[in-house]
Amino acid sequence: MSDRVILTTSSHLEGYRVSEHIDIVSAECVFGMNILKDMFAGFRDFFGGRNNASQEALRDARVACLDELRREPGEMGANAVIGIDLDYSEISGGGKSMLFLVATGTAVKVAKA
Repeated sequence: MSDRVILTTSSHLEGYRVSEHIDIVSAECVFGMNILKDMFAGFRDFFGGRNNASQEALRDARVACLDELRREPGEMGANAVIGIDLDYSEISGGGKSMLFLVATGTAVKVAKA
């Protein structure tokens, strides 16, 4: 069922009506940025330009977190998550850098209007 869970940042889905609000759901993902990515990010910061390694890490984190966000609602009987919010943070210290992403939303049942 989780592969059929619709995700949206909107509070509604065009052509559907919300028949039941089930619960607030969230997914948390933490990704380590290895030292080479950190080093090349530093060079890009210094010389300017886009940082492909960091962009890929952000993209991978978003995809993984949204995949995770589909699982729990599917198990609850929801077929959509509305009002999704993505919050990115960096956790660093001790020579390590981690990307932290939290996705939250409301698990609902929707039906064609």
